[in-house]
Amino acid sequence: MKYIKKEFGAYNLHIIKTNKFKTNTVRINFRSPIKKEEITIRNILCDIFTQSSKNYQTKRDLTIKSQDLYAADITTSTTRLGNYNNMNFYLNVLNDKYTEKGNFKSAIEFFTDIIFNPDIKDKEFNKDKLEIVKDICRKELLSIKEDVSSYSVIRMFESLDKNSPISYRMSGYIEDLEKINSKNLYEYYERMLTKDLVDIFVIGDINEEETIDIFKKTIKIRTLKKQTIPYIVNDIKPKQKRLVVKEKINTNQSKLVIGCKTNNLTEYERNYPLTLLNIILGGGVDSKLFKEVREKYSLCYTINSVPNKFDNILMIRAGIDQKNYDKTIELIDKILNETKKGKFTDNNIKIAKEYYNTALDEIEENQLRIIDNYFMKEIINTDTLEEKRIKINKVTKEELIKVAKKIKVDTIFLLEGGLHEKN
Repeated sequence: MKYIKKEFGAYNLHIIKTNKFKTNTVRINFRSPIKKEEITIRNILCDIFTQSSKNYQTKRDLTIKSQDLYAADITTSTTRLGNYNNMNFYLNVLNDKYTEKGNFKSAIEFFTDIIFNPDIKDKEFNKDKLEIVKDICRKELLSIKEDVSSYSVIRMFESLDKNSPISYRMSGYIEDLEKINSKNLYEYYERMLTKDLVDIFVIGDINEEETIDIFKKTIKIRTLKKQTIPYIVNDIKPKQKRLVVKEKINTNQSKLVIGCKTNNLTEYERNYPLTLLNIILGGGVDSKLFKEVREKYSLCYTINSVPNKFDNILMIRAGIDQKNYDKTIELIDKILNETKKGKFTDNNIKIAKEYYNTALDEIEENQLRIIDNYFMKEIINTDTLEEKRIKINKVTKEELIKVAKKIKVDTIFLLEGGLHEKN
């Protein structure tokens, strides 16, 4: 696998050359310091590109063109990484050796034309297409409680710190949706092109010089810009007393979400001991939470933990019966305290390191995960896969205990189901 980075001032082009896959994948990433009031308009902007463009006036036209390019697949997404809002555009297309010479070039031209030559007239987006996208978004926002797992996580973060970016709903806000019109959407699009940081990733069995030449001709961004704020959210001061928030919902199962602060971590601790400790704590079927809370005491249907290195948070999630809430919290506290005292074995550490190394192997089998790995290196200077293997295998039990002592339960959110049950 060969990696090349070209800096063009207005954007960076990253080429990952490999013959491991039958397809070529392109990701164009626009990112900007996150603002709560801009989340919804960025979502709408991201979605409207898949409705039409200047050269393809209907969704049907876009689909036909995609099929002409041997089923080239174009998708979009918006995500938050720490202090930044990321808008992602993806192209996946068969390599030319499985189609015909020039197909990849044509697919890139089609892909970039959708983004940089949208359906705009008189400095306004197509009003009919905008209403279609807004209507879809409106329905999703009004039905947000239907996905109880996602909703419980959202509510926990809102309860943890309503003023931090971690509390922002990336699905957007209905009040901001109603303010969007074809004119201000165009104005925001223009600002995005001039202000957002842009990185383009290309992975596949490709000709480097030809690929560079294609993007130099198709990417219509010329404004120089630089990173203005760090990606990692500032440490949030822990509450003196943990906050417990409960909300009722008419469903069979209750959703428990616990937000733990992981303040004052070094970069090394954040990337390695915390990652390894999480695997031991709640990262899989061999974890302490799974084996004790679920298997030994049968207090939950599901349970896991996940760290977020951008937000300095470790989150524990469980699906439980409402009647088991107190016992579940008591047992989770017991497990956390035991972990801080080093009550885990060398074999636990060995299994966790094997799990981590297997996960690294899986990265190399997936184009998008390879791109993500290089993206993380670009924005927060993470290590290469080989460097990660070396460092994770050197993590000691003492380092794990030190990090465990920095984990503090801050906010507990329970989405109470089981309303049909009789007391």
